[in-house]
Amino acid sequence: MSVDGEAVRLRTEADEPGWEVDPDDEWGVAVLATVGRQLRLRREAVGMRVVDFAAAVGYGDDLVYKVEGGKRIPQQEYLDRADEVLNAGGLVAAAWEDVKRVRYPKSVRALAQLEAKAVELGVYVGLSIHGLLQTPEHARALFDAWQPPYSKDEAESLVAARMARKSIFERSPAPALSFVLEEATLCRRVGGTMVWRQQLEHLLEVGRLRNVTLQVMPTGAGAHPGLDGRIEVLKFADGTAAGRSDGAFNGRPTSDPKQLRILELRYGTIRAQALTPRESLALIEQVLGET
Repeated sequence: MSVDGEAVRLRTEADEPGWEVDPDDEWGVAVLATVGRQLRLRREAVGMRVVDFAAAVGYGDDLVYKVEGGKRIPQQEYLDRADEVLNAGGLVAAAWEDVKRVRYPKSVRALAQLEAKAVELGVYVGLSIHGLLQTPEHARALFDAWQPPYSKDEAESLVAARMARKSIFERSPAPALSFVLEEATLCRRVGGTMVWRQQLEHLLEVGRLRNVTLQVMPTGAGAHPGLDGRIEVLKFADGTAAGRSDGAFNGRPTSDPKQLRILELRYGTIRAQALTPRESLALIEQVLGET
């Protein structure tokens, strides 16, 4: 691609929503203020005006001002290009390692950090398909349906954050992942027929991974311990664990051994009442074939 073509591509990416700074995220604000200040100082040190720097990196003046003022999260391409223009020897590009950690809301980062360390993850969700199993289109449809509605920027940021968590499937060694979904979630056409079919196909793909156990709780199974809401149990390499449940301990995360035993008992009972993994995949294939 030509230089001009590359500049157009970058400028388009710069306008994507979801890259604003959350003013309530103190750590994120501090990181971005530091990165922005360093970019401004380096630009001034080589004697470049904002308009010249913007033209050189292929972004608009307004975005440069926002990034340097800590008001906008720079994308990786921006930092890479700035590093080249400022002849920073990789120091500016390296800032991405800090920036990417504050790219998403702090509540999502906390959850992602736990998932990133887990060697085992067990989740039951009753009302929707778990976020780690969602396609981007399915997640976007869910956020678009929220009331009061999210802004476009907020929704896109949440979708991006949810998709970033799916890096858990790419880890090596692979963690053991277990999911139990309610049969009703397979029949809810979130986002319309095409998005729904893609979601079912994605469930089949994930459910066939060697480190994933995907089970479906049939609607006719009757009462079970998950009817109060989500149950999640995470185990870590050092022998510790964490968990939470909408129906226990006020929904707060816990690492108390007694409370964890209760969550493990409930989740174990749910898995025992659900269809086997093979039966579950067959049911998903059946629902997909009926569309």
